[in-house]
Amino acid sequence: MKILVTGGSGYIGSVTSELLLDEGHAVVVFDNLERGHRAAVDRRAALVEGDLRDAAAIRAAVRDARPDAVMHFAAYALVPESMRRPDLYFENNVGGGMNLIAAMLAAGVRRIVFSSTCAVYGEPAADCIAEDTPTRPANPYGESKLMLEKMLEWHARRGGMQAVFLRYFNAAGATEKFGEDHDPETHLIPNVLQAALGRRDKVVIYGDDFDTPDGTCVRDYIHIHDLARAHIRALDAGCCGAFNLGNGRGYSVKEVLETARAVTGRPIPCEIGARRPGDPPRLVAASGKARAELRWTPRFPELSAIVASAWNWHRAHPEGYAR
Repeated sequence: MKILVTGGSGYIGSVTSELLLDEGHAVVVFDNLERGHRAAVDRRAALVEGDLRDAAAIRAAVRDARPDAVMHFAAYALVPESMRRPDLYFENNVGGGMNLIAAMLAAGVRRIVFSSTCAVYGEPAADCIAEDTPTRPANPYGESKLMLEKMLEWHARRGGMQAVFLRYFNAAGATEKFGEDHDPETHLIPNVLQAALGRRDKVVIYGDDFDTPDGTCVRDYIHIHDLARAHIRALDAGCCGAFNLGNGRGYSVKEVLETARAVTGRPIPCEIGARRPGDPPRLVAASGKARAELRWTPRFPELSAIVASAWNWHRAHPEGYAR
């Protein structure tokens, strides 16, 4: 198949493009390179530079590519920024998504796999989150993703689209080619590994008095390779609707630090900071629906394997894609 990948220069889009190409699919990446990296676009893919907020640009890209399906990763994804500038998130994530839908319908493209997020659930009371957990976003980022889910769902209901929404939890790890390089970096594992490389003084643990076994937040980490595979399975399965993606097991911040120390063989300084507002003690995915309907099972569920793959990439790319 030919797949149009929006946001293919970003972390998840780059790895998914790599796996699609490895499986023999043709890939066209549509990206404005604003927050991604040209070096993260697989050389086997065609790159069309453009912005989803430019309706004419995405309409031309879909028309010219004539893809069999779209994988949509292009979005702003920083929660604090979304709280400061909700206008940016609704303009880009919702407005840009509307332009993509219109371009697909105009070109007769009816299949889409949408990169959504567990942020649509907000701050749920349940420790283990299933797809029927109420969606109550706590920030504009989560709200913007949920709004686009709803738009796609309505098109699917009226027979206009086959739309899958993949709500994933904490993506981490790397392939040999592609890894995580954000500016600013807000994710725990790359920040921990930057400290191991000496490029960061220390790691701040935001609270150690949560109701968890060691007092630090517990999160569900999923290997980026497994995440990318799930997108391909979603294309093949012919399903619609929302699917959670996670390992179904949580690791605390302290467990991540200890695992990183063991993998790297290096001391990683840390200090305890204040809790961040709205941080739930535990967020773990119930991903049984994806396992059953998408026939997807994580191949790299262990935290040590996730951290080791990220460590290998960061050692080879200490300055990220800048080198």
